[in-house]
Amino acid sequence: MLNSAYTTNLFVIKQLKNNLPRLVKKSFIYYDQTHIITTRSNLLALILFCKNHSLCLYKNLIDIIVYDVPGKNYRFCVIYALKSYLYNTRLYIYTYTNESIWLPSLISLYKSANWQEREVFDLFGIYFKNHIDLRRILTDYGFFGFPFRKDFPVLGFLEYYYDERSKLICSQPIETAAEFRIFNTEKSW
Repeated sequence: MLNSAYTTNLFVIKQLKNNLPRLVKKSFIYYDQTHIITTRSNLLALILFCKNHSLCLYKNLIDIIVYDVPGKNYRFCVIYALKSYLYNTRLYIYTYTNESIWLPSLISLYKSANWQEREVFDLFGIYFKNHIDLRRILTDYGFFGFPFRKDFPVLGFLEYYYDERSKLICSQPIETAAEFRIFNTEKSW
């Protein structure tokens, strides 16, 4: 016998595939959660359907999750986590992009997308088209780079220190003195 969450998720996938077959590239259920993969160009239409259709009603954008896989053409996987309080289900919509391709902004659909998209822009450098206020939110305005990318240096680019003579906070490029080392990972015992 199937549990109710699983049957509800199957029903959501069936509705999406019946009503919008070209928008859903792939769908699956994992840990009683519905997961859908779509393209960047179909993202806004799919989320609009999921928000307004009477059999879905995903009225809350919980989070925007990003992970980075350098070396791929579309290195960023962007996951939108949606919640339907009426049906008590969650939906995860996946799309792929890179640093030079924008994603559509969801501010017109969800107010919570404002800060979440700003955070993704600040930490990963993903641009959201039609965002009303796309600027840094967590790092300093003069910050260089995007710290959650896998190719960002662990130490950063600048070292900050307080200069007693000038009574100012100063910065200088980081110099690493450590040489390249080969570590032996075999057990010595």
